[in-house]
Amino acid sequence: MVKRYLKTQLFCVIFCFQIVSSKAFAQNDSIPKDSKLWVIKAGDVIPPVTLALAGLITQGKISRHFHDDVHSKYPDFHSKADEFLPYAPGVISLGLASAGVKGRHKLGDQVILALLSNIIAQGVTQSLKRVIKYPRPDESDYYSFPSGHTTTAFANATILHEEYGQRSVLYSIGGYGTATAVGGLRILNNKHWLADVLMGAGVGIGATKALYISYPWLQKTVRRMKH
Repeated sequence: MVKRYLKTQLFCVIFCFQIVSSKAFAQNDSIPKDSKLWVIKAGDVIPPVTLALAGLITQGKISRHFHDDVHSKYPDFHSKADEFLPYAPGVISLGLASAGVKGRHKLGDQVILALLSNIIAQGVTQSLKRVIKYPRPDESDYYSFPSGHTTTAFANATILHEEYGQRSVLYSIGGYGTATAVGGLRILNNKHWLADVLMGAGVGIGATKALYISYPWLQKTVRRMKH
């Protein structure tokens, strides 16, 4: 039954990816070549959609089986690293900008993007937590889904990737590697299910990608209002 269920869900995921990708490419084709506003690429859409769908698919039995397997192997694991690691990629990005390392945006714009992306991502995550009210593995409360720490980690990792990923792929690897470690630690610390972490990652990436795509339009709107 589990295998049949996974096959069905996998088919749905692939079907959704095809729809999203085709829409993304269609939007690119409809935008004038000299316009840099609202350019949406498949690479901006597929990762967060993939992770969000994976979070929905693994919700319930799959996450519980995964949780039992992990904690049978590491029953006494405990770490506080997941309390500060979510902010590391964002701090590195702003630190590089402060040091004069050229990124996609200047320091002032990076600060604005970092603040807005984290506010939007957490707004989505905290709203979902209060609507869904899913119990944590340790039964401490009913705000497990999605993972807020993972949302923050992947939002900040996406900032580092957007700003400096074109300079070196190592920035992207470091940022997303750190964010993945945060998700793993949340599971190992018995604070979240696998589904919580996957959905949190999707929200973090999606919110930040959406902000970066719309930021030129926001800048243009602000300039018009000033004049």
